[in-house]
This record gives sequence, C-alpha cells and structure tokens, in this order.
Amino acid sequence: MDTSRLLRTTATVIAAAGLLLSGCTSAGSGGPRAAASSARGTAPSAAPTAVPTALRPYYEQKLSWRDCGVPGFQCATMKVPLDYAHPEAGQDVDIAVARRQATGPGKRLGSLVVNPGGPGGSGIGYLQAYAGIGYPEAVRTQYDMVSFDPRGVARSSPVQCLTGPEMDKFTQVDQTPDNAAEQAALVAAFKEFAAGCQARSPRILPHVSTAEAARDMDVLRAVLGDEKLTYVGASYGTLLGATYADLFPGRVGRLVLDGAMDPSRPALEMNRDQTGGFETALRSFARDCAKQPDCPLGKGSPEAIADRLQDFFRKVDAQPVPSGDPDRPLGESLATTGVIAALYDESAWPQLREALASAMNGDGSGLLGLADSYYEREPDGKYANLMFANAAVNCLDQPPAFAGPQAVEAALPSFEKASPVFGAGLAWASLNCAYWPVKATGAAGALAAKGAPPIVVVGTIRDPATPYKWAQALAKQLDSGVLLTYDGDGHTAYGRGSTCIDTAINTYLLEGKPPKDGKKCA
Repeated sequence: MDTSRLLRTTATVIAAAGLLLSGCTSAGSGGPRAAASSARGTAPSAAPTAVPTALRPYYEQKLSWRDCGVPGFQCATMKVPLDYAHPEAGQDVDIAVARRQATGPGKRLGSLVVNPGGPGGSGIGYLQAYAGIGYPEAVRTQYDMVSFDPRGVARSSPVQCLTGPEMDKFTQVDQTPDNAAEQAALVAAFKEFAAGCQARSPRILPHVSTAEAARDMDVLRAVLGDEKLTYVGASYGTLLGATYADLFPGRVGRLVLDGAMDPSRPALEMNRDQTGGFETALRSFARDCAKQPDCPLGKGSPEAIADRLQDFFRKVDAQPVPSGDPDRPLGESLATTGVIAALYDESAWPQLREALASAMNGDGSGLLGLADSYYEREPDGKYANLMFANAAVNCLDQPPAFAGPQAVEAALPSFEKASPVFGAGLAWASLNCAYWPVKATGAAGALAAKGAPPIVVVGTIRDPATPYKWAQALAKQLDSGVLLTYDGDGHTAYGRGSTCIDTAINTYLLEGKPPKDGKKCA
C-alpha cells in the first residue's frame, strides 16, 4: 500500500478521478510561492503585452481541435515550456487538452476548466467520463467544459516508473514492518520505485510541480480566449486552483475549490491529518455497518467494529487470503488499500461490506478489486501512471515528511493516536519521498491570492482524504475566501446529492453570486 497522501475524488464510486496519497506530500505551496515571486511582476491581463516576451509564443498559439474518438468531445495539444525559468531554451512539453462545447441556447459564459485531483488524475478522463456529461445541464449549456492532463500525467509527457509486474510487487510490500528485515524490504521498495522514475522519466521529473502546472493553466486560459479563469478543482485540484489564484490573482474569474487542501501544512502534519480523516470515515462506516444485517464486522460500537477490522488486517498480514490471482494474494497492504478506497464515498459501503465478508471467508477478490481501482490497474496487469505522477508531484512540492526509518518510528505514536487502524501503515508510507532522486523545489506556505475576487472553498465535515479543517484554513488564508460547508460523509461535495451545495455552486458559476461565507448544507 502506498496510501499516505493520495487524494482521490470520486465522480462515480471510486472511479475515475484523482488522488493524493504518496508518502511525500502534495499540499505544499512553497513551490508555488517560489514561482509566484516572478509571476507577480506581470500585469493581470490576458493581453499578449502582459506576458514576458519569451512566453508570448506559448500564449499566442492556436489550438487545432480534432475529434477525440468520444462523441461530443474535441481534443487538442498545447505546448508549454519545460522550464518556465528558461523558456528561451526551446524545450517544450505537450499538454493534452479536451473540451465539450457549450450546448446552448443562451449566453455563453466562456470556458469552465475542471480538475479531478490527484495529483496524477487524468483531467481528460474525468471530463469525458463525468464532468462533460454529468455536470448540471445549466452549467454545460453556458460553458465550454474543458480539462487537461497536467504535465507528467496520462497523455501529457507521463512520468513512468515501474513495469506492471514491478508495480504488482510494490503494492504488496508490507507497510507495517514488524522487524528489521521487513523494514529493510520497505526501504528497498521505495528506493526501487524512485530509481525507476529517474531511469524512465529523467527529463520531465524535475518539472512536474504544482506551480508549473498552474502556470500551464494560465497558458490554457489565454489560448481558450478567456480573460479570466473559471475553474472547479476537487481534492488536489484545490491546491492547483489556489496556487493559480496566488500566482495570477488578477486573472481569477469564478473559482470553486471542493475538498480543499491546506497549503500551509508541512508534509508530516498533512499526512497525520489525513490519517485522522480516514479514521473519521471508518467510524462513520462502522456506525452504518452495525445497522446492516450483512455487516461482516458484527454489531457494537464503532470502536469495537474498528478493532475487528484491525484483527482482520493482522490475520491477512500473517496469512494472506487467496484472491483468484496466484501472484497477488490478499495481504495486509492490498486489503488496507481496498478498504481505504471504499471509504472515499459512502455509496461504496455496501460493496465494502460484501468484499470484507468474502475475504473473511477466504476469498480476497473483492478487496483486491477495490485496491486495483485505487491504483488504476487494468485487468491485463498494466497500470495507469497515476501513482507515478502522484509521487513525482508530491515529492517535488514539499520536502519529505521523514528523513529515514528512525523518524518514522518516533512519529508512530502520534499517527496511531490519529488512527489506531491506519496509523502505522500511513506513517510508514510517508517515508517514500525520503529517497526521491529530485530535490523538492517547494515548501509549505499559506496562499492569499491578494486582489482576487471571491473564491468559494468547499469542505465536507467527515471527508476522509481532505479533513474539514483544511477547508476552514484555506478559506481563511485566501483574502477573498468564502467557506461553504457540507455536513456529510465522503470526499468532496459538489454533484454528490446535496441540492443545497449544488444550488450554491451553480448560482456562483452561472450568476457570479458566491454563497454567504460560512453557509452550511446538511
């Protein structure tokens, strides 16, 4: 399991979109802050005269739209500089872009750029599978729905690290080491992962920071012909959006940051916070499970049910359960990942109950399937580059949470306090970036976006991956932040069944009227 900082948004249950869980952290904003120092010298305008001379060819390029192979969608390729500090070097990155044009009738409001999270989630996949067809009709009628695969992701110069068989092996490494040999095996796995990334992706690896992706998004805004950026970002996409706003406050239109991250939190604190978030989600699942006739964890208090789940993890740690794949029995790491995957969305709880019941009766295929959906593993054994891009961005955005195993051991009590069930595994997973081949270019720091118009920050009270206090913190950091709260379960809030949330966001996107700061929806 590599689940310490992988944020996943769910458009459909544990399906398509992004995550945030790598062992490093993706919440940093020192990287964005470092880049912001140079970006703030430009005037907040889409006009070519506001753009540095070396960047004008990128801002003035014309996109050549073509059929995507998916009805109703068009695709294009946008060029951006590999290194914004040296755009004159002429080294480019191709960014894959897709759109579904406004369906009309009525006034067209421009482009609505969406990002599903991650880091590592494919924006194009999210657009075609959900946002471009599932966002409210009134929004799709008036906006061109647009997304892109950020640099290093999917179709945009993807980071590559391990082969399918190597990744299968990596996902089974014990991340709750009980002795020196298991600890050494875990460290070796992290080193092998990092070395694979360096060997297969040396050119792009130093240039996949959130700050660089935010600057790419400004090029996208310009080539789409929009003076201001209108944007909905979920999960890690909130960090990308907040970074954009801090870099280009004068180019901010209507921004929605749903399932918000707190860019001021260092990696260690972020990982520990997220550990507590999964514990909160587990308790919600446990309370619901106890009411169901098919709960495999029995009746009783959430604490009692959580204890039984932990006992199950211990059993499969000692003796993995057959899964239908002889090379991938269900051990503790895969079982834990499967459970965490289902905690992102309460609509997956019935599936989780069924998978746990089967695993406790000797069939681990259900939990393995959940883990595979989390890792984006295909039936043929190939993996999307989600986990590779996730680590690459996280490890570049902030220094590692831990310098080595001794630091993890010192922090274990605090992680286990945050979550008796998940604490140890998520603490050890946070060691990943300690062995990264590229030094971090960013650090934690608040984002203010001074001068930007109102930015709507959405937080879900029992969100497993982005704890509610992160949304509260980001809304306070942003000079124009407006906090919208969903008193519910699951990761993110927009489009997940709350008429109150959806109405507030739709009104903002369509009419420019933000909700009242502090508005709460049940």
